[in-house]
Amino acid sequence: MRFEYRAGELTCEAYVAQPAGAGPHPVIMIAPTVRGPTQLEEAKADALATQGYLAIVIDHYGRDKRDLGEAAFAEMNVLLADRARLRRQLLDALAFARSLENADRDRVAIIGYCFGGLCALDLARTGTDQVKGAVSFHGIFSRPELGPQPPIAAKLLVLHGWDDPLATPDDVLGLTRELTDAGADWQLHAYGHTVHGFTNPEASVPGRVLYNAAADARANTALSGFLKEVLA
Repeated sequence: MRFEYRAGELTCEAYVAQPAGAGPHPVIMIAPTVRGPTQLEEAKADALATQGYLAIVIDHYGRDKRDLGEAAFAEMNVLLADRARLRRQLLDALAFARSLENADRDRVAIIGYCFGGLCALDLARTGTDQVKGAVSFHGIFSRPELGPQPPIAAKLLVLHGWDDPLATPDDVLGLTRELTDAGADWQLHAYGHTVHGFTNPEASVPGRVLYNAAADARANTALSGFLKEVLA
């Protein structure tokens, strides 16, 4: 099902996968890659719904901006240059997710891929206690630089390809220091010989963005255990 919601100044469209049975159900927000919502994220939402989660693919750019191709990078860069705007959009998406019928407002997590991994981290960086867990898959780690970092209440899982050119070992070390300083309960899984986009079967640029079936399987196993922990 698709629902409209407001996020900052945008009218957005979310894809919502409903689990079977009576609610309320724990909620998983899914933040897409730089490309925005695609069938890949919707398939992940459908899979999570079969596990009993109310899964919601959120929207970065607005309902009228779909299938952008290379133009999506310009849209992402606008948000990267204005992390306060991105934060507002994420908090509005959280409010929308918690407002859905059959949503368990007290059991919410967010997962994100690529740029969506940064979004998952940025939602946790707000310090909100309305999100129990945040998961970054091959995410980007740059800080929002929006003033002093409040304590991070959400538990964090970072799933990372060690050879990712978009998140170097120095970037990883910087993130772990940041999360430690913020008092976060965090864990990092780094996969050797693995680059960016390792969960996307269509990623096919060797040395830069490439699917890795073993890392994908390991990351999904880690995700499953983490969600059971934080949404128990």
